[in-house]
Amino acid sequence: MSHGRARHRPRPEKLAFARAHGAHEGVDYATADLRDALKRLGGEHGIDVVFDPVGGRYSEAALRSLAWKGRHLVVGFAAGEIPRVPLNLVLLKGCAVLGVFWGAWVRHENAQYKEALGKLARWCAQGKLSCHIQEFYALAETPKALRALSDRSVMGKLVVHPGV
Repeated sequence: MSHGRARHRPRPEKLAFARAHGAHEGVDYATADLRDALKRLGGEHGIDVVFDPVGGRYSEAALRSLAWKGRHLVVGFAAGEIPRVPLNLVLLKGCAVLGVFWGAWVRHENAQYKEALGKLARWCAQGKLSCHIQEFYALAETPKALRALSDRSVMGKLVVHPGV
């Protein structure tokens, strides 16, 4: 079930936003062939790590772009469909496909989670990490915030709290 998500794609302003916040490259996978773009970006070596929150028809192209012993991190399925990928690619690339399920990790690896959270907090305090907050919403405006998320117009984070 796609819930209409497949029609969304990275818009030029989102790619520019990502570059302004440290991304070296970006690919509009709706207007460019993802496989060709990743091949160009990875060069002869290939891509070492794919962080894949999209899934769908984009996963196979991402998997094909991996370098020898690369890693494909399966984070979610924003495209709306769970992909079926040919496992011979895993064999040919000597790569790893790893599921990254945050909630399960927190439950199963709670000590690592707490350690990682502490490290992230230190990095934030040291100014090594920052988070772009696009907009603050009052609690009563939660439906408006959810619409913005659903429309995929958000770049960064939204904050909803009772004190606005």
